[in-house]
Amino acid sequence: MTQIKSFVFNPFQENTYILFDETNECVVIDAGCNDTNEQLLLITFIEEKGLNVKKILNTHCHIDHILGNAFLVEKFNVPSIAHQDDLPLLQRANDMAIAFGFNIQKPPMPTVWVNHNDIIEFGNTKLKVLHVPGHSPGCIAFYCEKDGFVIVGDVLFKGSIGRTDLPGGDYDTIINSIEQNLFSLPENVVVYSGHGEKTTIGFEKNTNPFFTNH
Repeated sequence: MTQIKSFVFNPFQENTYILFDETNECVVIDAGCNDTNEQLLLITFIEEKGLNVKKILNTHCHIDHILGNAFLVEKFNVPSIAHQDDLPLLQRANDMAIAFGFNIQKPPMPTVWVNHNDIIEFGNTKLKVLHVPGHSPGCIAFYCEKDGFVIVGDVLFKGSIGRTDLPGGDYDTIINSIEQNLFSLPENVVVYSGHGEKTTIGFEKNTNPFFTNH
C-alpha cells in the first residue's frame, strides 16, 4: 500500500508530498522546501524511514512548488519529471523567485517529460498521469487507482479551484480539465491539493460552488 506524508513549506504554505510503499522506494511531489530548516525536515523523514528516493515529480512549475528541486535532484541524483507545456515557467523561474523575494538555486530542467495517461512507477506503486491544464498549461495530476487517491497540485481545492489569472492560466480550460479528467474518477478517491486540506472527488462534485450550478 502506498503511504503519503505531507509537509507544508515556504511562505505560500505549499503542500509537498512524499509517496512511499512497502519496498521503501519513494517519490517527492512538488518539492517546495525553501530553506535549510525545511530541507532538513524532508531529509530527516526520508532517512529515518530508510526511504530510497527514485524521482522528483512536478504537478506544475510555479515557483512555490519547485523551490527544492535543485537541492533534491543534486542530493539524490534522480530525475525531475514534469509536463513540457510548463517549460516556459521553468525558464522564468529565477525571475519569478526574485519577484517573490526568494533566493533559489536555479531549478534543473526535467530529464523526463510526461503526457496524459503515462504511467510512473516506483516500488510496487503505479501513478497515472492526468493532464489537467488551466492553472498552468502543463498542470498534471498523479492518480493511484489501487489505493484510491490523486495528487492534483493547484487545479482543485476543497471548495475551490486553482487561480487562472497567472500567465498561461485559463478559466474555461481548468473547468473542463476538472470535469473531464478528475470528476470522471470514482467519488471515493481522496484528493490531495497543492495547498490546504484534502478532500474527495465526490465531495467536490456535489458541493464545490464552481460546479454545483452547472
